[in-house]
Amino acid sequence: MTSDGVVVDEAIRAAWDSYRILEKRTPQKERQQAQQRVKAAMDAYGRDEVSRGAVFLVGVLTAHIIGQQDGPQEDRLDPLSDLIPAVTRKLPDFELADPAQVPMVTGVLMAAAMGMDTVAWRDQFGKIPPPEALVHNFVLWLLADLFDSLVEQPGATDQLMQETFNSMTADSG
Repeated sequence: MTSDGVVVDEAIRAAWDSYRILEKRTPQKERQQAQQRVKAAMDAYGRDEVSRGAVFLVGVLTAHIIGQQDGPQEDRLDPLSDLIPAVTRKLPDFELADPAQVPMVTGVLMAAAMGMDTVAWRDQFGKIPPPEALVHNFVLWLLADLFDSLVEQPGATDQLMQETFNSMTADSG
């Protein structure tokens, strides 16, 4: 595990791949490639590091949603009264979402809404257990879906993330 809120790039990519596995629009071949990348990252860096990658992305998407809203102030999502409740209310829609994990994922969302480093905030509580890790993946999916809805473009978040990962690969290669 890295420290000080730093997460291995491959773990962040694997966390996004976990979203792509959940997303029904992901073509089967790409879903299989995503599964392979998740497995490789877990083998190389551990499940906990990939879970930390999901926490990192929850922070990034939350900040992106908050920062990208334009229009009149009354039409904007308030992070504390709109965004966080909207996400947490949707978690029961996922059969595998353990309700006992909601307080911790809500804390991560709160940390993100307050501009804090979500990984550093979450790290103070120790390793991320598998049931919590799964719920962070669901939160990531919900945030991506929310952003796609706000920009009225299905798949916009995935496209943005794929472009980001491609540019990171190009920069390091």
